[in-house]
Amino acid sequence: MEKRVITDSKRRNGLMAASALLGGMLVLTACSGGSEAADGSGGDSTSQAKVDEAAAQKASEAQIKITPADGSDNASINNAAKVTVAKGTLTGVTMTTASGTAVAGQISADKKSWAPTSQLERATSYKVAVTAKDSAGREAHENAAFTTVAPAHSFIGNFSPENGSTVGVGMPVSINFDKAITNKAAVQKGITVTSSSGQEVVGHWFNANRIDFRPEKYWTEGSTVTLKLALDGVEGASGLYGVQQKTVTFKIGRNQVTYVDAQTKQMKVTQDGKVVKTIPISAGSPENKTYEGQMVISQKFTETRMNGATVGFTDSDGKGEYDIKDVPHAMRLTTSGTFIHGNYWGAPSVFGNVNTSHGCVGLQDKKGANDPGTPAAWFYNHSLIGDVVVVSHTGDKTVSPDNGLNGWNMDWAQWKAGSAV
Repeated sequence: MEKRVITDSKRRNGLMAASALLGGMLVLTACSGGSEAADGSGGDSTSQAKVDEAAAQKASEAQIKITPADGSDNASINNAAKVTVAKGTLTGVTMTTASGTAVAGQISADKKSWAPTSQLERATSYKVAVTAKDSAGREAHENAAFTTVAPAHSFIGNFSPENGSTVGVGMPVSINFDKAITNKAAVQKGITVTSSSGQEVVGHWFNANRIDFRPEKYWTEGSTVTLKLALDGVEGASGLYGVQQKTVTFKIGRNQVTYVDAQTKQMKVTQDGKVVKTIPISAGSPENKTYEGQMVISQKFTETRMNGATVGFTDSDGKGEYDIKDVPHAMRLTTSGTFIHGNYWGAPSVFGNVNTSHGCVGLQDKKGANDPGTPAAWFYNHSLIGDVVVVSHTGDKTVSPDNGLNGWNMDWAQWKAGSAV
C-alpha cells in the first residue's frame, strides 16, 4: 500500500476549495429565487416579476368603516349597524347571523352608506363583509363581527295606550320597565310626551319600574298625544341599556266623565260637562266598601270571570266567596280588582236602593251580555279605555294613585315632585 503524505500547503488549498463550494451552496439556498442562475446563463423571472408588479401597484383609496367596531358586544339593535365609505363607493355588503341567516339591508342612492332595513335581534352575533371601489376601480375589502346587547343587559318599557288608539280624557301614558331603573333622570330624558293641545305634560315615577305622564287637567278632547321613546343606548342602571326607539300617537276622544254616588246609589254620565244619562247602581256593601276617588277605565271585557279568591275574598275552605265565570260588560278601574260591571244575578230592585257588592260598582244587566237595552250594556258601549269614573260617598279611603291608572288622585305639585328631571 502506497503511503501518501499531505503537505501543509496542499491541506490549505483543499480547505479553501471546500469553503468556496459550501459558500456557493449557501448563496443558492438563501437566494434561490434570484434573477440569474448560478451558472450566469439567466433563469425564469416570471414569479418575481409578478411580485414586483403587485408591490408596485397602488392600493385602493376607498376607506371602509363598519360600525359597531369588530369584536364589539352590547351593540344596539336599532342604530349600531352601519357601513360607510370615503373616497369610493360601496359595491357589496352582506350581513349574516352566526348561523348564516342573511340580514336585509340597503345601500344608499349615492352608494356611500349601508344599513339594515329592520331591527336586529337581541343577544345575536352578526358578521359583516364589505366591498368598495375607488374612482380608479380598485377594490377594497373590510370585515367585522359584533354581538348585540343581551336581554340580561338591556331593558324595555311596556307602554299604554296602544299606537293609533282613541282613548278617554283621563288616559295617562304609563310605562312599565322590565328591569329596575336607577338612573331615572337619564331614562326620563329619553322619553317625550307632547299634546297637540299644547298642555304641559310631566312624568311621575311611582317606583323603580313605572313612570306615568299626564297634564295637570284631563287631556283636551280631540287632541293628539305623541309619545317618543329615544332610549336606545341609554344606561338605565349599571350595565343595563335601553333598546327602544319608537314613536306612537293616540287620539283623545270626547270628554266623558262619570260620577258614581254610593249614597244616592246613582251614577251620572257626563259628556263635555253635561249629563247625558243617569243610571241606578249598587256599590260596595258596608263591609266591603268601594274605593273613593278618580278612577280610569284601563280594560274592557264583554264577559270575564271573577273569583273572590284572587282578591282575598275566601270562605273557610279557602275557596272564593264568589266565582262567577261570565260577568258581563266588565271594565277595570283598579289593579287590585275594582270593576264597574253588569250584574244579572241581583234582583232589579237592588239597583238604586242597596249597596251589595264586594267593592265593585254594579249595573243591571242580563246573562250572556247580548241585550243592548240594559243599563250595563249602554254604559259599556258608550265608554272608552281612558274614561274617568269618579266615585264618592262610599266611606272608604281614596284609591292609591298607583293602583291602576289613577294618578289623578295626586295634586299637581305632588305629581311634579315625582319627576326626575
